[in-house]
Amino acid sequence: MRDQTRGLTRERRSAQDMWKAYLHSIGEDPATSDKKFTAWHFCDDEKNANDLAALVLAGHKRATAGSLWTYEMNQEPLPSEGTYAVILDWLGEAQCIIRTTAVEIVPFNEVTADFALTEGEGDKSLKYWRRVHWAYFERELRSFGKRPDETMPVVCEVFEVAYDPEGQKSRGPGNHGRSQAKTGC
Repeated sequence: MRDQTRGLTRERRSAQDMWKAYLHSIGEDPATSDKKFTAWHFCDDEKNANDLAALVLAGHKRATAGSLWTYEMNQEPLPSEGTYAVILDWLGEAQCIIRTTAVEIVPFNEVTADFALTEGEGDKSLKYWRRVHWAYFERELRSFGKRPDETMPVVCEVFEVAYDPEGQKSRGPGNHGRSQAKTGC
């Protein structure tokens, strides 16, 4: 079967097309595979959504954080080890596929410097992480009539890139190769 996504630029590739290409690359038939995926972009603005996707593709961002309260208010399932997501840019164009390798829920004030480094944003410091995530959580929680606080639960998700069509990287579970850095900023 001819891969209909070959030759398309990253900007023109849809999440579904990228998912099918990934499954083919690991020898699975999309029609019979039991693997599932979600598709989303980082953050709540175009610049950060695109910049953070680029950090993932460059190998600098290997984690993300979201408010547990937001997951609960939106009745969204939490990420779990082994789940897949197609990372989109702000315009909804598929950039790569990630696979979650670890999830931990911790109070905001207990997020570690190691996690901030793994998130790979800004200067990669905990101080930077706290500043930008506090601002993001303020904006996000405002729509629910809530305010962030130092002990609010944060979903800390670590991931690897499972598929980068431009870099020709395809890895199934257990074949991790080069490790790479969801909801949240």
